[in-house]
Amino acid sequence: MPIGPITMFAVYIVCWWTVLFAVLPIGMSEEAQERPTDGAQWGAPKNPRLKQKFLTTTWVSALLWAFVMILLWTGWLPLPNVG
Repeated sequence: MPIGPITMFAVYIVCWWTVLFAVLPIGMSEEAQERPTDGAQWGAPKNPRLKQKFLTTTWVSALLWAFVMILLWTGWLPLPNVG
């Protein structure tokens, strides 16, 4: 493999955060927003479903990470020699 385990983990973390920010707005609608009476923020959803979004982010990131690793392994995504 052209990269080590620490770099593989770093690529997974980058994939995870990127996918998280893509998944967070899914299912949020502004039409259902009511005026908050308890001092909450206007944009705060009543049920953000974070556990479901974290699980979705984890498996989508794993698929994306596997795809990137396959590209590296087969040589379709070559890495430069740095040293």
